[in-house]
Formats: sequence, C-alpha cells, structure tokens
Amino acid sequence: MNVIELIKKTNGPAFSFEVLPPLKGAGIEQLFRTIDTLREFSPAYINITNHRSEFVYKELGDGIVQRSLIRRRPGTIAVSAAIKSRYDIHVVPHVLCSGFTREDTEYMLIDMQLLGIRDLLLLRGDKAKEDSMFTPTNGGYSHATELIDHVNRFNEGFFIDGSPIKNPGTHFHYGVACYPEKHEEAPNLESDLARLKQKADMGAEYAVTQLFYDNRKYFEFVNKAREMGIDIPIIPGIKPLTKLTQLTVIPKIFRCDIPQELASELQRCKTDEDVKQVGIEWAVAQCKELVAHGVPSLHFYTLSAVDSIKQIAQQIY
Repeated sequence: MNVIELIKKTNGPAFSFEVLPPLKGAGIEQLFRTIDTLREFSPAYINITNHRSEFVYKELGDGIVQRSLIRRRPGTIAVSAAIKSRYDIHVVPHVLCSGFTREDTEYMLIDMQLLGIRDLLLLRGDKAKEDSMFTPTNGGYSHATELIDHVNRFNEGFFIDGSPIKNPGTHFHYGVACYPEKHEEAPNLESDLARLKQKADMGAEYAVTQLFYDNRKYFEFVNKAREMGIDIPIIPGIKPLTKLTQLTVIPKIFRCDIPQELASELQRCKTDEDVKQVGIEWAVAQCKELVAHGVPSLHFYTLSAVDSIKQIAQQIY
C-alpha cells in the first residue's frame, strides 16, 4: 500500500511523524526509543529526513585550519530499511536536490527499490550554510520539479542517461512539501501555489505542510489551493513548542508567525517546562480544530518534542 491508501483506510485522521537519522556514530537506539514511544498510536507511516554534507572547520595549530565535507546525519535509506524490518511500519524517506547529484539520486532509487521501499517525499532541501542563496550541487538539481521528473522517468523504465531499465520493478509514489505562509524564496503566496500545482500536475499524490501555529493560515491556504485546481490531500504538519528559545528561533528558521495569543502565553513562561505545557495545550487545540474540519491526516515533527507529541496524541487519537 502507499501513503494515500494508508490514509484512506484509517478510521479518522491518520497519524504519522518524522524522525531524523542519528548523528554519525551515535547508533540507532534513540531513534528506536522515539518509535517505541509513539507506535501505540498506530502510525500510518514514518518519514525519515535526509541531510546534505556540510563543511566543518578544524584548527590544526600554527594558524592552519582544515576544511572537510562531512554528513552529520548519514543513513537515511539504511534507517528506513531498519524501521521497515523491525516494526513493519510503512516508511517514507526524504529525497533531496540539495547536496546530491543526479547519479546519487539514481542510486538511491535503485537501493530503495531493492529494499521494497516505494514511497518518497521529494524536496529541494535547504541551501548550504555557507551559501547566501540556494546553489545546486554540481551535477545536481535546482528544483523539486526536476527531482519529480527524474522519478517519473525512472517509473517509466529509464535511467537518467536514457537507457532502459531491464527490470523496472514497482513504481514509486511520492509526496511534496508546501508552505501555508509561503516558501521564504517565493515572491508571493500565489506564485508558491502555482509551483505546488505544477508538482501535483506532474504526479505528486499529496503535500505535507511546513509547521505552522495559526490554523487560519492553513485553512486559507487550502481554500486557495482548491480554487487553483489543486485537489491532492494537504496534510498539516505540527510541531509543539518545547523551549523558551523557540519563541524567536522558530519564526526565524521556518519563516512562520507565532499568533499573538500564543506569543503572550509563551512570554509569561519562566522555564522550558512551562513552554512545553503551553505547547502541548496549543497543539491539542490546534489538532482538534483541524480534525473537526476533516483533515485527512496529522503529521508531527518529533525533534525535541517526542514526549509532547505522545501527550497530544493521547488526547486526539
């Protein structure tokens, strides 16, 4: 089954969440603990993020600095296979333009097909930290639509060089990302929605939103998407607040607004535990309203929020 089929067979809104591969050398036990904490809510699927390599700098002495390119979180495909094997839960690994070449993408598709992984989330990904704007990797893609075209060609039975795949196997299904408050690089929401429509027209089966805290913006976004003829499911992405620093950090990183009502509550918090409780209460109310409006699924971002998500899910599912 694919993501859409799993969502449709769920009684009520489906539950899903995103995990990060462990840091290089950290082992997978903590990730398994995250899944063990949340598996009681019968996740329809689990997303596994992907991460580009980054430059790190090491002082060697005498003013010499060594620059190395490393991946802090390798193992997306291996983690996906491990989850699939250990828990028999549907997995959806991320596939990025950022930091990967066309050949890298093709080999990932081959590996995943051999492992029986059939669902993907196709994303452009973030710019490199040292770049002022997104710059494609040499031999890589600039836009998620190019990644979609690559997967479509693979599904049709062709490698990127045009040669036929002797044994094409089962097709990949895929979703994409969307932004209720528009992507930071889009000049306006309408142009951002036009790009989402292009992805849907090319074959994207659903879209998962960037995190947001104002449901009105999600509802307005969905309404505008429907007016433009975008009819794929638009799954809300939820991330409960857990730390004092997030009041300023999250709007900066994710380009999303914190509603004044929520901001006022957070400004009265003295500790991270206070923030965590406010975050849980806000997310519960947010999720209940989304469910009342008939969303097909709720998708949770787990980083630093696993315990909060468990408490939220206990009140929703």
